[in-house]
This record gives sequence, structure tokens and C-alpha cells, in this order.
Amino acid sequence: MTAVEKEFLSFMKKFDSAPFKMTIGGEEHIIGEGEPLFSVKINKTPTVKDLLVSTSLALGEAYMNKDIEIEGDLYEVLENFLSQMDKFSTDRKSLKKLIFTSLSKKNQQKEVSSHYDIGNDFYKLWLDETMSYSCGYFKTENDSLKDAQYNKVDRILEKLLLKEGMTLCDIGCGWGFLLIEAAKKYKIKGLGITLSKEQKKKFEERIKEEHLEDYLSVELMDYRDLPKKGIQFDRVVSVGMVEHVGRDNYELFMSSMKQILKPGGLFLLHFISSLHESPGDPWVKKYIFPGGVVPSIREIESIACELKLYTLDVESLRRHYSKTLLCWNKNFQEHRDEVVEMFGDTFARMWELYLCACAATFKNGIIDLHQILFSNGVNNDLPMTRWY
Repeated sequence: MTAVEKEFLSFMKKFDSAPFKMTIGGEEHIIGEGEPLFSVKINKTPTVKDLLVSTSLALGEAYMNKDIEIEGDLYEVLENFLSQMDKFSTDRKSLKKLIFTSLSKKNQQKEVSSHYDIGNDFYKLWLDETMSYSCGYFKTENDSLKDAQYNKVDRILEKLLLKEGMTLCDIGCGWGFLLIEAAKKYKIKGLGITLSKEQKKKFEERIKEEHLEDYLSVELMDYRDLPKKGIQFDRVVSVGMVEHVGRDNYELFMSSMKQILKPGGLFLLHFISSLHESPGDPWVKKYIFPGGVVPSIREIESIACELKLYTLDVESLRRHYSKTLLCWNKNFQEHRDEVVEMFGDTFARMWELYLCACAATFKNGIIDLHQILFSNGVNNDLPMTRWY
């Protein structure tokens, strides 16, 4: 073996909680004790220097480029490997420009577009027909992905205690499924905002298809501009959007929600969460979600308390998100050839790594998913129990 290969093997030996076979330099090595659970073949060896700057970035890029190939189920491999993320290295100083990006409106618009404007045709391949790109809610083991997305939206709308004629604002409305369901079932008046031109276009098409022009509208808008409109809503909801605003903007985001919410109104925040504050994973920030940062519950709750946003309910959907991601990956694999035709094999490997890695990190509790229901000030008119 070369010196680079020996250094790499030595670095990888610390990831020994799940035994696996590594083939490097034409030689086979068993890392960990016991029967190997999976096999890894090294075609081009990452340098230890790169691994120390960012283990996830070095290994992630190596997988994308086929420098590393895996024999076995990618999700199962990552579930075992990512349970040892405390052994990963990250040099935040060297990665400063990647990890800490600008929080300006212009840059955040660019970052959101880089992910969500890949194209509606791409997302149609592996999302369900509701075009819901967030955690589903599986009531039973037999629920399909579509069932789970309907369940999720129903659960959110029930928590918001909607009534006919109420106004509802969806911050980061995606392709509009939640607002469409709210308008059809509760006859509310809804506004959705998004930074994605592709999502806005599709949502507008769906509004016309459902004949909901009198109930719903969608605007290409930054959340920071909403308070300037001088409109207040009975209810506000945000699903999977606060992760894009940046840690230094959490207080601004929550304050904006309070300003657009009527006194006593309800705000449901659905977001990926973490136990501890972290600037985020370098590979994810470079290739998947530029600028994305996962909040901890305590920092969101701390801000809410100062704003007199009262916490009414907190629910974890962590395992539901892991299952949702596995459903997405199954759909993705069924259409992988089409993805390769659209964007190439490197993109396809990047995307399957993202879906499987996220499923694994949710399964391991590295990240979580929470729904928090707030009221703007004290609301004594709600039902006494959480089961309404």
C-alpha cells in the first residue's frame, strides 16, 4: 500500500462500532470485530488532510465520484456509520465561507432556489402526487407515502383549530398542498409565500385546477417583508422553512410571525431540530442545502418566551421522517435512470446519499423533527385538552 492508503486505513480504523470490510490498494482489511456487515471498496484514496478538514465532505465527495463504492444497502451502511459522527472531524476555520454564508435576502433567495428550483419534473419523479417535500405522518405500518402526507396535513390543520372564514398564512408554502387542503376542508382564506419560482408556478396551476381562486393566493416573497404589508392572520403555519433562515435570524423570523398573527392566534412551526446548536454539516451545506442550519428546540423556545408566544403543544415526528425519506429513496431508485439522464450519475449518487444519510441521522437521533404549536399571547378560548 502507498503512504496515502496506509494513512487512510489508519484514520478509518476508529469507525469500528460496526464491523466492515475495506478493500484498499488491492488488500482486504476488516475494521471492527465480528462478521462484516458491509463492504467498502476504495478506488481513489481520500487524503487524511481532507478528512481532517471535513470527514463528511471528503467521504461524501468520494462516494459521489465513485472513488468509494459500497457493497450492501446504502441506508443500512450509513445507519451504522453515521451513528459514530462524534468521531468525524470538522475544521470550522478552514470551512468558514462554506458554513457561515450571508444572511442577506439576495443570498438566501439564491440558496433556496439552488435546491427547490432544480425543476418540478425532477421532484415529481420521487415525491408522491401531493408534491409534499416534508415529513409525513404514518398512522399505521400500511400507510403509503401519499397517506402519510395527507395524515400530516390533516394533523397540522386540526392543531390549528381552523374555522370557516379564517385567514391562514403558510410561510414557505412549497407546492401548496397544505393550503389547498385547508381551503377545501375548512373554507379558509389563505396566502402562501415562497422564494422558489418553480414552486410558485406549480402552486398557481393547482389553485386554478382546484377552482380555489377566491380562497388562495401565492406570492414570491421573503418572510421579512410580510409585516410590511400590514396584514394579520388568524393562523400561521411554517413547515420545513425555518431551517433556511440562519441562526442569527431566528429571532427576526419569530418576531415576524408574531407581527402577522392576530392576538390569541395560533402559529404551528414544523421544523428539523437538534439537541445542540451546530452550524451544520459541510457536505450537506455544499451540495444540498446551502446556508441551511438546524435549530435546537431550546433556542426556538427561548425566543418564543421573550415574544410572549405561548407553547401549547410539542410533538416529535423523528421516526416518521426517517420512514418518509426511505419512501422517497425507494421512489428515487425506481426512477434513477431518468435522474441520470437529466443530471448525470454524479448528481444521482449525490442525491441518493443525501436521502439515505438523512434517513440514517433521523433514525439515530442525530437530528429530530418537531411540531410546536404557539398562541400569540394567552388564549383561554381553546379546548382544554390537546386532543381536539
